[in-house]
Amino acid sequence: MKEPLFWSNTPTTPGWQAQLLAPLGRLYARATKSRVRNGDGYKASVPVICVGNINAGGTGKTPTTIALAQRLIGMGKVPHVVSRGYGGTLDGPVQVNERTHKAEETGDEPLLLAAFAPTWVSKDRAEGVRAAEAAGADVILLDDGFQNPSVDKDASIIVVDAHRGFGNGRCIPAGPLREPVAAGMARGDVVLSIGNEAAQTRFDATWSTEVSLPHAKGVLVPLQTGMDWTETPIFAFAGIGHPEKFFETLRGLGATLVHTEALADHQALPPAMLTRLYAESQKMGAQLVTTEKDAVRLPLEVRPQVLTLPVRLELQDWGPIDALLTRIGVTGQD
Repeated sequence: MKEPLFWSNTPTTPGWQAQLLAPLGRLYARATKSRVRNGDGYKASVPVICVGNINAGGTGKTPTTIALAQRLIGMGKVPHVVSRGYGGTLDGPVQVNERTHKAEETGDEPLLLAAFAPTWVSKDRAEGVRAAEAAGADVILLDDGFQNPSVDKDASIIVVDAHRGFGNGRCIPAGPLREPVAAGMARGDVVLSIGNEAAQTRFDATWSTEVSLPHAKGVLVPLQTGMDWTETPIFAFAGIGHPEKFFETLRGLGATLVHTEALADHQALPPAMLTRLYAESQKMGAQLVTTEKDAVRLPLEVRPQVLTLPVRLELQDWGPIDALLTRIGVTGQD
């Protein structure tokens, strides 16, 4: 989603737009509070860890889920991911097969996650958790759903973009939040801010008094694929929460971006659009490049024409999350 300018990246004296929408924001916050409070969630027989957020839109949940799944696998655990499958047509619960399913069926994020750990899509998250349990999961990672009460969570990691922080601190539509920061902190266990050093410094300066939970910090790092990004003009497109972050990553690798195309998060990639993108890139003598999440939405016959830049989350210190895992009984095998 494209954030209105008045949402800001820091708490400010509200402008007229935020003041006008403030009553609706309070109603939104009350509705979230009521939904969370009134839920009678399913209690799984194995630990359930929610990777969620307070902000609407992209904050880095998918790379966080991948990194956490890999951490658990390294500990000898068998994590399964349960996702709502945003944008997909499957009601579920269905285990995602990255070789046979398509993004329009499962949603793009589950199709990407399935390459790292068994992943389920289910519009009913509780049914998805039950299916994962029955299939042998000994830890379940709930992709999103922090404000959804249908599953009882043993722990919740609140993921936030360090650059944007919690915006102007106000709820939708007056700001970018699904609920007030304090309400989210009361239910969460760890805050994970994702961004470079400058963004982390800004986040600390702005939000440290609001972050009452253990705080982990991470950064998205491009995987080394052997590609020399300085040699080829790049035509980049991305349909993620904040496409500019992807473009900046390419620039940081020394790439010359002759054109960038920011799409909506999860936006479909119909043939007409792909034909246009390819034709324009050819006219500019540029190579099409996109994100991993966008790549899974490409038709198989188009993928050879598009390079993918994968990124992975690296944490400065796993200590806060490792301590959380220990507290809920998730430890490595002897």
